[in-house]
Amino acid sequence: MRIAEINRKTAETDIKLKLNLDGTGKSRIDTGCGFLDHMLTLFASHGRFDLEVSCKGDTYVDYHHTVEDIGIALGSAFCSALSDKRGIRRYGDILLPMDETLILAAVDFSGRAQLVFIADMPAQKVGDFDTELVEEFWLGFVREAKCSLHIRKISGKNTHHIAEGIYKAVARCFLAATAVDEKYKDEIPSTKGVL
Repeated sequence: MRIAEINRKTAETDIKLKLNLDGTGKSRIDTGCGFLDHMLTLFASHGRFDLEVSCKGDTYVDYHHTVEDIGIALGSAFCSALSDKRGIRRYGDILLPMDETLILAAVDFSGRAQLVFIADMPAQKVGDFDTELVEEFWLGFVREAKCSLHIRKISGKNTHHIAEGIYKAVARCFLAATAVDEKYKDEIPSTKGVL
């Protein structure tokens, strides 16, 4: 089974995270940030990943450390659960509509960390959540997951829909990329023989 458990404790956050890549989309999320809870619940559901996250963070300062560190922990969990990436499809992409918003997301679980994020947010906040933290979350993720992730907003003016569309789109392209191709289940998807 492709399961990972990450415990990450710093002076700013204390995170416990469990991930099952072969789940059914069940989640139990408590980050101390309601908007992030909502995004991670969507991510788990649309990616069909079982995900548990609890975080005690310095949210009295702001949500930055909590959001970034959960991105780091989730990236670490994906890296661990994928192990040597034997049999995965490796690539995934989607063009996802969210009402008036259209999001493009593409991933390569290549072993190299790169984020291309082109998604301006019309509003600086959704509730008390700073929308610039959406990019910070995915930046923390790719550094630890060691993947190349491209996110582009094609259209959209509703900041909540843009953020929601991003998390749903990334989940769906991760679902495609991490799926095991039974035909090639014993192969590393690289001519180098390692990712």
